[in-house]
Amino acid sequence: MVKKSTFKAAWWLQSAHLQTVWPVFFRKRSEPDLITERLELNDGDFLDLCWSKASGRPIVLILHGLEGSIHSHYAGNLMLALERAGFRPVFMHFRGCSGEPNRLPRSYHSGDTGDLAFVVEHINRTADKSVHAAVGFSLGGNVLLKWLGQSGDANPLQYGVAVSVPFVLADAAARMERGLSHMYEMYLVRSLKRSYRRKFAHLMSPLDVDIDELKGFWDFDDRITAPLHGFEGVDHYYRESSCRQYLSGIERPTRIIHALDDPFMFAESVPNSDELSECVELLLAERGGHVGFVSGRYPWRPEYWYEQQIVDFLT
Repeated sequence: MVKKSTFKAAWWLQSAHLQTVWPVFFRKRSEPDLITERLELNDGDFLDLCWSKASGRPIVLILHGLEGSIHSHYAGNLMLALERAGFRPVFMHFRGCSGEPNRLPRSYHSGDTGDLAFVVEHINRTADKSVHAAVGFSLGGNVLLKWLGQSGDANPLQYGVAVSVPFVLADAAARMERGLSHMYEMYLVRSLKRSYRRKFAHLMSPLDVDIDELKGFWDFDDRITAPLHGFEGVDHYYRESSCRQYLSGIERPTRIIHALDDPFMFAESVPNSDELSECVELLLAERGGHVGFVSGRYPWRPEYWYEQQIVDFLT
């Protein structure tokens, strides 16, 4: 079901770009007291989890966006909000995103559901409570929705929430080349290049590529992401990894929060009602930018609407 949201953008943040950059630069980042766990993976690699200390509660797993981490503007704040609502949040870093390069040439990508499934199985097997729900932002939302759709009724989660999802990866790459959205592409591609250089400074890269020649997402994903993760090229990677085609298979109550003016995505890339399973509610706002959704009467007292929508849905 596609549902028009009640979100009203703050009067001082009416544009998509202001909604997107405001929380990045001006939101105070909460720093909850966390326990870090290094999880060894079956292929010899690792990833890091950050646990809330509020044990004995239903667990909510949080997945970050491209090049995100526990320091992303939404991470600590959402963890505290979930704690106040009676949950135990756990933040999952994708491979190489916790501040230390991962061990293998491969990394993470928009369609990699294997590590997510492994983390949920690990938590359900070892923790005092099982994973009640997962919340994914941007790339993490794409991974979560793809996994929910692929696994259907066999999925171990009870609920899912995804925020600002790049439903069609090829469309997202094209959108980021246009207008002011190009500034996000430049920023993120520079970060991806830094991560690549940092890892392969002490590890032999299997790729023969001059990374300085890569100009945007399309180049980077064609020359780096696709070959490192077993895809034939960028078209194959985008086609197989986009979550939109899997939404009809979701069998768990799931809320998607998205804005039509998201500068990372075309409005026409948003799925229609007939593409969603009966378990999926798409809250669609006219404004909100990318992981923005900032409202409130005063600039010194902003409200983050999506955060309350997540908590309300899970409670």
